[in-house]
Amino acid sequence: MTAAAEGSPPLTMAGARRSPLLQSEAAQGFALISPTFLYALILLVLPILVVIAHSFWTQDYLTIDHTFTLENYRIALTEPIYRDLLWRSLYISLTVSLLTVALAYPIAYFISFHGGRHKSLWLFLITIPFWTSYLLRVMSWKVILGYNGVLNSGLMGLGITDEPSTALLYNSSAVIITLTHAWATFAILPIFVSLEKVDRTLVEAATDLGDGPLRSFLRVTLPLSAPGVISAALIVMIPTVGDYVTPKLVGGKDGVMIANAIQAQFGKASNWPLGAALSVTTMVIVSLMAGATVLVIRALQRLAR
Repeated sequence: MTAAAEGSPPLTMAGARRSPLLQSEAAQGFALISPTFLYALILLVLPILVVIAHSFWTQDYLTIDHTFTLENYRIALTEPIYRDLLWRSLYISLTVSLLTVALAYPIAYFISFHGGRHKSLWLFLITIPFWTSYLLRVMSWKVILGYNGVLNSGLMGLGITDEPSTALLYNSSAVIITLTHAWATFAILPIFVSLEKVDRTLVEAATDLGDGPLRSFLRVTLPLSAPGVISAALIVMIPTVGDYVTPKLVGGKDGVMIANAIQAQFGKASNWPLGAALSVTTMVIVSLMAGATVLVIRALQRLAR
């Protein structure tokens, strides 16, 4: 009998002794995550599955016909009104994301690099608008942009205009302005966290090697903070597509979005299958757009390097 063969039984016994311990640790880990997993499954996945199931049915007056059909998706993708609303929603969402990130990045950069010992105070101050209701913040923009609002009164007081302008409210621009302000903090925080992780010695090294402030920012700070930029863009873009309160209050007929049509189908029209098909279509398109956004930003990041 060889030495390897003689030594194999003790190793097997040791493995047998460790195996129950590993199995016990795995069981304990599964027991810890299973309640959270079940909670997420019930409250997140199950409602989505219900919506998807409804999208393949039809509304038969007051009852739902459970016969499988793709008619709802045909209507959602081919009817001009829904197609136009979807494209308008995507345009508004993407525009709001770009504007929010562009406005949030300088603020986050200032707090991270120049906030000093007052960083916590600055972060506290930018959260103050969230002390009030979302509806109140939307209504405040309605007061600012209204026909007799603050902005029109200021323009007339300065002599820039002779009469109030009706182009400031009840259009897509009003929706974009309101959503940009409402989601600004959600963009500032992830960018700030990403900037805090940037190694300051790398910035100093770039300066020592002859890079100016702009070149150092483009080659070091911006690429290293790209994860925060991506997170901020997605955090803003995905929810704004489904916003229906802001378009309803400040959008008017020219600022209606796809979420308003979905709400109408589930509400006044009582056509849940069509509303579900519109929801699923929007969800899929937004997911594809979010994935494309991540790929584009990462490609730009690689080019910057």
